[in-house]
Amino acid sequence: MSNELYDVVIIGGGPAGATAAIYTARANLKTAVLDKSSKAGALGITSKIANYPGVPEELTGVELLERMIKQAEGFNAVFKKTKVVGTDLKGDIKKIFTAEGEVYSTRTVILASGAMGKSNLISGEDTFLGKGVSYCATCDGAFFKGKDVLVYGSNEEAFEEAVFLTRFASKVYLASPKPLDDSVPEHIKSNDKIAILSGKRLIRIEGDKNVKMAIISSAGGEEKLQVAGVFIYTQGNKPIVEYLGGTVPTNGPGCIIANDEMATSIPGV
Repeated sequence: MSNELYDVVIIGGGPAGATAAIYTARANLKTAVLDKSSKAGALGITSKIANYPGVPEELTGVELLERMIKQAEGFNAVFKKTKVVGTDLKGDIKKIFTAEGEVYSTRTVILASGAMGKSNLISGEDTFLGKGVSYCATCDGAFFKGKDVLVYGSNEEAFEEAVFLTRFASKVYLASPKPLDDSVPEHIKSNDKIAILSGKRLIRIEGDKNVKMAIISSAGGEEKLQVAGVFIYTQGNKPIVEYLGGTVPTNGPGCIIANDEMATSIPGV
């Protein structure tokens, strides 16, 4: 058990947690950041970033996160690789419990644990995540200039992202696991760059170092699409809040309820 008392303990060492650490540590508050992974969150699996303000050179997500951590450590923030398994947020001094049996005492807790991706992945989705598989056309669309891509989904987000990708891609396949019928807006139907594949299930994604092919269902069995990118919009993310044990109020989807100042109903959290 640690005898140290921190001013701030931040749970989650991704970009949000690291940024918070820069501010708190620079304000001369004794700060610890706890995360089970040194390559936290979506940045850990992002292979290319070319649109981050102030960083003109292309770099990986891990490299960008390392810069954030180094900046926070320069103000004496401490980063600990450990899994948080429980909390006691009552009273003025909060306690954070880890899987290793350590207890961190702090006056203030910042929750930056983020969300996890979906569990029922398509075959090849995890293998090529950041290597052609993406969940964000705005983030990654420019990497597919002059190439063919597949957008998989039947919601409004999938429709909007398909249109956005036509700015870069030569051809955009819009595949949906269910019949689209009249749900597709007219401006998408009339777009020469978009090919609508209604009622087609994405079976698997193949490639070598990067995505080369998407296999979808067809009346004859399977159809192969030669694509460099696959953008998936079939499920959202699940907030990581289990370690709180229900002590912090959440909404229906499980997101932590906070006010306009990003504070919960628990003082100091």
